[in-house]
Amino acid sequence: MNDKRELIRAELDVICQHNGGLLRPDDVVKFARNKRTALHAEFEWDDSKASAEYRLEQARRVIRVLVTVLPSPHAGQEPVRAYVSVCSDRIQPGGGYRSMADAMTNEQMRSELVTEALGEVQRWRRKYERMRELVPIFRAIDKVDAKHEPVPV
Repeated sequence: MNDKRELIRAELDVICQHNGGLLRPDDVVKFARNKRTALHAEFEWDDSKASAEYRLEQARRVIRVLVTVLPSPHAGQEPVRAYVSVCSDRIQPGGGYRSMADAMTNEQMRSELVTEALGEVQRWRRKYERMRELVPIFRAIDKVDAKHEPVPV
């Protein structure tokens, strides 16, 4: 698997270099059309399957961007996501989304969301860890992470 990732990385580097240091998705797709590239296998080339997958991704985007206004104990009213994807649902066939209100009032689901949020923030942290301006944020993350005890799934 590592070899494949390295090949893909090398191909992306070539595409980037040929485009003045800018890696654009349309250039990646154009390059990947060549069946001899490592990138080729990363795409669905059957147009009927690809269109169905794309519509599912569009549906996910619609669900993810829908916000609602809920009362907040901190700031009165604030917009929040209406639906969230909970880890234990994603392991089920087809996955799915739940209302934010339901997820936040269920101890198990809320714990899963906090665990996932901490994982996302740690990935963000690794991306920006060399920026000393963000050290106070990293310390706050560490405090929350130390307090959080995940509920077993």
